[in-house]
Amino acid sequence: MRKYLLTFLCMFVAFSVTAQVAKKTPKKRSPKESKNVSVSANTPADPNFYIFLCFGQSNMEGNARPEAQDLVSPGPRFLLMPAVDDPQRGRKMGEWCEAVPPLCRPNTGLTPADWFGRTLVESLPENIKIGVIHVAIGGIDIKGFLPDSIPSYIKRAPQWMKGMLQAYDNNPYERLVTLAKKAQKDGVIKGILMHQGETNTGDPEWARMVKEVYDNLCGDLQLKPEEVNLYAGNIVQADGKGVCIGCKKQIDELPLTLHTSQVISSDNCTNGPDRLHFDAAGYRELGCRYGEAVARFLGYEPKRPKIQMPVKKIEVPADAFIPETTVPGNEFPKLDKQNRGYFYLKAPDAKKVILDICDKKYDMQSDGQGGWMCVTDPLVVGFHYYFMNIDGVNFIDPATETFFGCNRESGGIEVPEGSEGDYYRPQKGVPAGQVRSLYYWSESAKSFRHAMVYTPAEYELKKFQKKRYPVLYLQHGMGEDETGWSKQGHMQHIMDNAIASGEAVPMIVVMESGDIKAPMGRGQGMGDYGASFYPVLLNDLIPYIDSNFRTKTDRENRAMAGLSWGGHQTFDVVLTNLDKFAWMGTFSGAIFNLDVKTAYDGVFTNADDFNKKIHYLFMSSGTEGMDQMFGTEKMVQSLNDMGINAVYSKSEGTAHEWLTWRRGLKEFIPHLFK
Repeated sequence: MRKYLLTFLCMFVAFSVTAQVAKKTPKKRSPKESKNVSVSANTPADPNFYIFLCFGQSNMEGNARPEAQDLVSPGPRFLLMPAVDDPQRGRKMGEWCEAVPPLCRPNTGLTPADWFGRTLVESLPENIKIGVIHVAIGGIDIKGFLPDSIPSYIKRAPQWMKGMLQAYDNNPYERLVTLAKKAQKDGVIKGILMHQGETNTGDPEWARMVKEVYDNLCGDLQLKPEEVNLYAGNIVQADGKGVCIGCKKQIDELPLTLHTSQVISSDNCTNGPDRLHFDAAGYRELGCRYGEAVARFLGYEPKRPKIQMPVKKIEVPADAFIPETTVPGNEFPKLDKQNRGYFYLKAPDAKKVILDICDKKYDMQSDGQGGWMCVTDPLVVGFHYYFMNIDGVNFIDPATETFFGCNRESGGIEVPEGSEGDYYRPQKGVPAGQVRSLYYWSESAKSFRHAMVYTPAEYELKKFQKKRYPVLYLQHGMGEDETGWSKQGHMQHIMDNAIASGEAVPMIVVMESGDIKAPMGRGQGMGDYGASFYPVLLNDLIPYIDSNFRTKTDRENRAMAGLSWGGHQTFDVVLTNLDKFAWMGTFSGAIFNLDVKTAYDGVFTNADDFNKKIHYLFMSSGTEGMDQMFGTEKMVQSLNDMGINAVYSKSEGTAHEWLTWRRGLKEFIPHLFK
């Protein structure tokens, strides 16, 4: 009695859950699912077209809803000969089409056969195609596939099964054989896949009946048993709590009765809440194991198929353009008229790719051919660092110029302004200065150091060979380096244009690393960060510049300015060395909680003396993001209240970024050395 109750329970659950999937399975599928593949009736069977027969009950029928990766067609190398018509998908019984779920009937789900075929496509040579014929009915007894038993079985079949049986004209075995004979005109049958047994749990005759079904197939299709194995998948185990766990032993022992059978393990295959059917991941894993077993039998090293996620194709507008920061010869990155960025990367082995730009991360989408792409929200005009991340590792987009920022080399993109940005672009007819790269010895640091030096266009002209020039020492921000102002900031173009227009006097500009390329170390106080640069600047760099360039060496002709932490360094250096500098400026200066009454030994308390020594104190900041927190405007107001001639400038709509700092430099230099 217990045996029959268990059998009924397995049959009932199999049907009820299958019915739920039928109701929930989406009607719309990938367009590729309806792609039929014609095979000429006049051509001989292709020995490289391997065909597999799949039969069984609900776990072969497919009980889990297919997920996104399951609906991506594996292409024309994996085909299905439908056993029933499917008008909605354009499928006709007996006509090959690409194998995309559902493989069994229109309202069934994901099956082991789906990822079985994908595994063989990955494992076998490219000239070999895989075809499956799929006949399965939820809850069916093995007798439902025995020709002599089918008529009586049909009569006593439960009402809920009758519609499924009718789909095969009440003879699922005959449907399987009829289609298999037709398929043999196109290819060669290489194996039989079965997943059945739950309904026959505890039946001592089950193995014998499975052998009988197998022998019938071999006889009716003239198959050689030694060449065509039966592959039997095991049942849901659910950590030993599977509803039909008693069936596991009889499936494991099937090879004792059928020597050409092989059991496919279901160990650790995940299952649904009913503990009778696998979930989608479980079907994928079991299907891969079927495929691996067949690949080994055929003499090939099995390979797992790559999971490809379907994506909506990203359309790039025809008017999208390639920004100046893209390496020539690359089609991406691009920008459209709304300043949305389009990024592309070729990474065939990647599982997940992320674009990190402007404090936002975007999941890049696979195109199924090794490429990854994404489109961003509209980007603010100006220069932006960005990174890509493959499977947790940051790297630089090979299609972009590289820039040093965020304490490392990085990608970058310039989102162009309109004509208002011409001040930092080279202009036709404007004489261009030079940015020189040089190394000098620092006795303070006991090492050679690197600096960039801008000289105005006239510096090289013969008529100015005896002219000497004032010097601006210009510092970058934390995590950047001495190339930042000339590469990201376009300092040289700002200088050239301002000098050519008469707004600024010709001057030399010196840019050094400032010892703030690396992150602030553990236990390092903020006052110590970059302080090692101060003796280098005062004792080594300034003397080197004065000795090797035609400079004016007095304090009246020496200025210092910096962005972010470079602004902090400017305050530290200038306000403690007023005998060496007469001009100073900060752009988004990282100057926090400064008590203007006590700072730097009370340097601001004597306004008259300070104003005589510092001819121009300029401080600017953006109106967005981090710049709002620095309190630059409030600090300038406090200095003004003390009588200090400090000037504040606001960069509307920009944050802690290069556009803010370009604007600041443009406003600062016209006031120097006059």
